[in-house]
Amino acid sequence: MPNPATGSTLLLGLFLILLVLRVPITFVLAISSIVTALYLNIPLLAIVQRMAQGVNSFSLLAIPFFILAGEIMSQGGISNRLIQFSNILVGRVRGGLAQVNVLASMFFGGISGSAVADVSSIGTMLIPMMKKKGYDADFSVAITVTSACQGVIIPPSHNMIIYALAAGGVSVGRLFLGGFVPGVMLGLALMIISYVIAVKRNYPKEDKVSLKEALKVSKDAFLGLFTAVIIIGGVIIGIFTATESAAIATVYAFVITFFVYKEIPLSRFKGILYASLRTLAMVMGLIAAASAFGWLMAFLRIPESATRLLLSITDNRIVLLLLINVLLLVLGAIMDMAPLILITTPILYPVVVGSLGMDPVQFGVMLILNLGIGLTTPPVGSALFVGCAVGRISIEQVTKSLLPLWGTMIIVLLMVTFIPDLVMFVPNLIMGQ
Repeated sequence: MPNPATGSTLLLGLFLILLVLRVPITFVLAISSIVTALYLNIPLLAIVQRMAQGVNSFSLLAIPFFILAGEIMSQGGISNRLIQFSNILVGRVRGGLAQVNVLASMFFGGISGSAVADVSSIGTMLIPMMKKKGYDADFSVAITVTSACQGVIIPPSHNMIIYALAAGGVSVGRLFLGGFVPGVMLGLALMIISYVIAVKRNYPKEDKVSLKEALKVSKDAFLGLFTAVIIIGGVIIGIFTATESAAIATVYAFVITFFVYKEIPLSRFKGILYASLRTLAMVMGLIAAASAFGWLMAFLRIPESATRLLLSITDNRIVLLLLINVLLLVLGAIMDMAPLILITTPILYPVVVGSLGMDPVQFGVMLILNLGIGLTTPPVGSALFVGCAVGRISIEQVTKSLLPLWGTMIIVLLMVTFIPDLVMFVPNLIMGQ
């Protein structure tokens, strides 16, 4: 008769071995699940059914629309307009382009919800511009990469939808609202540390913009920013579900990009659809595989064992939360965000929400911010890789400039972890307790 302890060891051990061998994460999850199911004499049809059920969710329909809307806007001229708009607001500050970088990422994050898309779009324009103006290459890449992480917590974020699914139905609207203040806080904190570095290194200010030009740029930028207003406003007010608002925002982004901005021809839409479909295939395949993996973890009672283990280390709430943050930061440095959300949520949710009494929305924002920081850290930080490729610089060269920025992000993370009102104030104010 199969031994559950052996099954748990097989599931997690095979997962780690395949991960070390650099097997793609979707196949890691699927292979681990299939081999463990064979050992436990579970019919493989049950695993296939769990994979199908994992993606058979109305809420997940929002993800393809978010991906498509972000792809349209990132290729259609919105990023350039957001940079110009940000320059009007903060360009005259010392180290103006660094401030513009952070603010543009804050705005763009409210449209794309993707750190990698942010680095690819904003970074492609700003990193060469910053280097030309006399900014050090390592700092230009570092501030671009870290500021892009605002996109994973500033609403809308498809990662929050993945968390809502993994957590068993947390309100997407409350998650969107919960990420607003922490996202803005992260941006402001990065702007402060950027100013300090700019003063120390004597980086330049930007030229003053005329009132006429400022009004024109603001008008153009508002049309793009209204995409986020449609998504967030529709969900919060209750006019749309998250899926419906994402679909409407996609249509709006299509019209603005191809018939108002007109920076790219309509023929480019085929390439945009292809890029979106490729991203969507990876995300949905990952969710399906993670669903089977998560079901087996529940079947083997791994989350319950993890809860007992963590609580046996200490019963001090502060120490326990610090340990969980350290664990997530380490995991975020070696795995990508979406699979970690799907894997760690069932394990940590009972500890943080069930035993420590943290609100599911606060835990979601804490989890996603943790893993967002992981996007900027070696060895597998995807945002860091893209930023270094755009800036044509090695990860080793950028790391030193990243240290003060990482410190700033961790301070914001600790505030999110231990001050619930920073996350819960806006959701409770707008949607009630």
